[in-house]
Amino acid sequence: MPSINLTITGTGSYLPATVLNSTDIDDRMGWARGECEARFGIARRHVAMPDETSSFMGAEAARRAMEMAGCGPQDLDLILGACGVMEQPIPSTATLVQDRLGLGRSGIAAFDVNATCLSFLQALDLAALHVQCGRVRRALVFSSDIASVGLDWNRPEAAAIFGDGAAAVVVEAGGKGAVLAHDFQTYAHGHDACVLAAGGTRVNPARGIAPGEDRFRMDGGKAFKLASRYLPRFLQRLLQKAGVGLAGIGCIIPHQASAQALQHAARNLWLPPGRVIDIFARTGNQIAASIPTALDHAVRSGRLVRGDVALLMGTSAGISVGGMMVRF
Repeated sequence: MPSINLTITGTGSYLPATVLNSTDIDDRMGWARGECEARFGIARRHVAMPDETSSFMGAEAARRAMEMAGCGPQDLDLILGACGVMEQPIPSTATLVQDRLGLGRSGIAAFDVNATCLSFLQALDLAALHVQCGRVRRALVFSSDIASVGLDWNRPEAAAIFGDGAAAVVVEAGGKGAVLAHDFQTYAHGHDACVLAAGGTRVNPARGIAPGEDRFRMDGGKAFKLASRYLPRFLQRLLQKAGVGLAGIGCIIPHQASAQALQHAARNLWLPPGRVIDIFARTGNQIAASIPTALDHAVRSGRLVRGDVALLMGTSAGISVGGMMVRF
């Protein structure tokens, strides 16, 4: 497939004001000080308070992205929500963000795209396709996730690594940027590795929720093994699609799944360590917000500059693997 000419003109992110340090988790679990950070490679993460809803955080990140892009809410043609977990089942989080941006009477299309931790990549690809078809000139894509509300602290190996936050990008037709390649693969035999059962039609309050069904459950070992099996061939195929080798990538922006996953990817996929964005120790796994938050960090810290080719990649519940090569 030919590349799609569009440019990421703005990035933005939002982190809740409340910080949960790993030493706080040590105290909660009765561990020795420093054990949480030593085991999971995370020093702190941010936790949303009740007034910091998914739509609130998404709108704040969107405003920062629009400020960088030099545009206002009224200049948007499309708003795509890309959250791993929605604020509420109906209506979409994108609808709620549209209203928070003062666009509630605008008629601008707003809807959600969900692929759990890879929702941002799938929504960004959809925005690119809309641009390619000439349907939109400027789109907002945001991810906002509050993992802290669904953690099971009886399973600290999963609960200890998650954090809350939001991030957004503005993309525009034309410019010097491009989507060089995109790929997404799902291996549903691993669907039970990462599960949040409640919230849909099968497990809901009207019918009763059994203990634990309203909490996130993860078999980290199974998810890790499945992802490790499929990622090398997936990355090779993505690079071939883009016509770019690892040496031609200026910045690698992975999903911040865990410290172990980041280290394993860098080692086994032969990723140049100096080009990999790793903010996991400061933010944790923010579900779908992880990749765009790392992207915003890369842009604002100068790690990703105009003209660079960036690799965005990761895994998600499903199990799915996904990636995108973009010229920034």
